[in-house]
Amino acid sequence: MTILWSFGSVPLRQYLDVQQFDDDLRTAQRAPKKTIIMASAFMRSRFSLTSAVVKARPSPTPKIPFRPFPLKFVANMGHNVPKLNDQSLLISQAFVNGEFVDAASSETFEVHDPSSGKKISTCPEFNKQDTENAIAAAEEALKSWRKKLPRERATLLRKWYDEMQKNAADIATLITWENGKPLTDAKGEAQYAANFFLWFSEEAAHQHGDVVPSSVPGNRVHVIKQPVGVCGLITPWNFPAAMITRKIAPALAAGCTVVAKSPGETPFTANALAELSRRAGIPKGVVNIVTAMKNTAEVGETLTTDPRIKKISFTGSTNVGKLLMKQAAGTMKKVSWELGGNAPFIVFDDCADLDAAVAGAIACKFRSSGQTCVCANRIYVQESIYDKFVEKFAEKVKNFKVGYGFDDGVTHGPVIHDRAIGKVEAHVKDAEKKGGKVLVGGQKLPDLGPNFYAPTVIRDVTKDMQVARDETFGPLAALFKFKTEKEVVELANNTEVGLAGYFYSSNVNRIYRVAEALEVGMVGVNTGLISDAASPFGGVKESGFGREGSKYGIDEYSIIKSITIGGIENDLQG
Repeated sequence: MTILWSFGSVPLRQYLDVQQFDDDLRTAQRAPKKTIIMASAFMRSRFSLTSAVVKARPSPTPKIPFRPFPLKFVANMGHNVPKLNDQSLLISQAFVNGEFVDAASSETFEVHDPSSGKKISTCPEFNKQDTENAIAAAEEALKSWRKKLPRERATLLRKWYDEMQKNAADIATLITWENGKPLTDAKGEAQYAANFFLWFSEEAAHQHGDVVPSSVPGNRVHVIKQPVGVCGLITPWNFPAAMITRKIAPALAAGCTVVAKSPGETPFTANALAELSRRAGIPKGVVNIVTAMKNTAEVGETLTTDPRIKKISFTGSTNVGKLLMKQAAGTMKKVSWELGGNAPFIVFDDCADLDAAVAGAIACKFRSSGQTCVCANRIYVQESIYDKFVEKFAEKVKNFKVGYGFDDGVTHGPVIHDRAIGKVEAHVKDAEKKGGKVLVGGQKLPDLGPNFYAPTVIRDVTKDMQVARDETFGPLAALFKFKTEKEVVELANNTEVGLAGYFYSSNVNRIYRVAEALEVGMVGVNTGLISDAASPFGGVKESGFGREGSKYGIDEYSIIKSITIGGIENDLQG
């Protein structure tokens, strides 16, 4: 419900925060007789008005806080989850050695819809022993899987891709249900996730070796690539399908087997993918999916310390990545980390199309409600175009429709849990305290549910604010002003992480200068979207190392072996 009210000579206010309205209403009831105007079920520009007269004893006129003009949001009209076309894809078990199984302890954890808070189902609470059973299955399957011809592995990956295509609608439904992102976004993720199986089905047969000219007479040196072995994969909740296929696909293409820890918040998409692997003919034990919530640390430590695991790949926070790296060091595993970001998005005044830059910034910042590691966290705009950019950007955000992911017209859903809400709220309050001005949003949306926060735009943000230093991972756009190219590149690089960076410019010299100067692993020039199965994905500094996707992704799951053959006579015999 959106509430509008007038208070004497105070202009009409619009509230998205019902609690704030209640507080102000109680204050108004202690004031002289006034008229309160309320609008319920605000939908687009159409609303119904009711009026109420409040009678109370006189008192000084209260100070009414300013609330920014609200975005158009979808009112709480009920949350209906569509049925799966194939109900067997909602699976409440883990996947070990080709079978869906429970935890040995029979313990489970609940998974809740972040939009409604309602329970979806339960999954097994795996522990160390359960995880070791999965590792044993993967180790046994490795013996035959690594010997399969690359073309055989490629064929099976292509079949898995085909199964994902056939069941794309159900995969998207599961993503929206357990993650909360709008169904349109979930459909895009389902396709993006499937593309990794397609891409690496084609890469599997192209792991070429080499012949090295020897410096020793009579020697011949050959280089071959071999699978590293059993891989432990740990994936996050923000892309329940894509993060797991981006790791499994290259591992299987290289000849490895895997034990993947799915996120406790969003395990059902991974379980559905496991079922599709079975239908595609992936042999038992090649793919294993373990689930846990309370025991996540225990499962993670098992994967990073078990000597049978030869490779760890993790996507998540930098702090957790550092912990896992320490654990993996004990057995000198091969590792790759895709960790936190604090992406700069720069708009120079030579940008050829300001509207395109605004659209790029919107897509980059608010995709999945700001819950991606490559989201623009700091938006820098050159001072001569700053006010115009801010006006256009804020106007776009006002037209967002926040609501349940399955509802028509919804552009943005909830954040994943209350901790995410708390971080966004803390960044907003800190920015306001230090002089930032909230133009749009800036509050929770409790009428929709506990995990909804209004997409927020703050202008006049400065480098001393918390949002400049820490990744928000939520729907908050922080707009900074800068003067020179040198200044903004220094600001962009003034962070311990370096995953992605973006900028808009039409100057070819500047494009090369800035792209090469930004201390990040990926740069988007005149675009806000850079994810592609064909492009290497990864960061520098404390954003980790290693690359996923692209022709380089398969190398993360391979070892290079040189074979030197000596004693070869150089002269022809006879």
